[in-house]
Amino acid sequence: MAFQQFETVQKLGKDNVDAALKAFGAITKGVQTIAAEVGDYSKKNFETGTATIEKLVAVKTLDKAFEIHGEYLKTSYETAVAQATKLGEIYSSVAKEAYKPYEALFAKAAPVAAK
Repeated sequence: MAFQQFETVQKLGKDNVDAALKAFGAITKGVQTIAAEVGDYSKKNFETGTATIEKLVAVKTLDKAFEIHGEYLKTSYETAVAQATKLGEIYSSVAKEAYKPYEALFAKAAPVAAK
């Protein structure tokens, strides 16, 4: 009886380690995805800002400068909102992937705990 309990605890410990490693892998992959996404966004944002400055330097009237600046602000806002939404979806996906190994582990442990 005691030996069976020891084996059960040992198996549960191995399962915990396996779940932790799988979760860590999912988190690592997610962090890499997030870093790439933020890097791409930063690069595009810099390019857009640089192009806007070039346009502003070339204008001859104040009205045109305000128009260019207004377009830049609108585009920047829309891009920022879209990026925040996309990052939120990625974070959610990473959390779900990191939880999956534990979900299976909890499903296995529930019948053992009921005994």
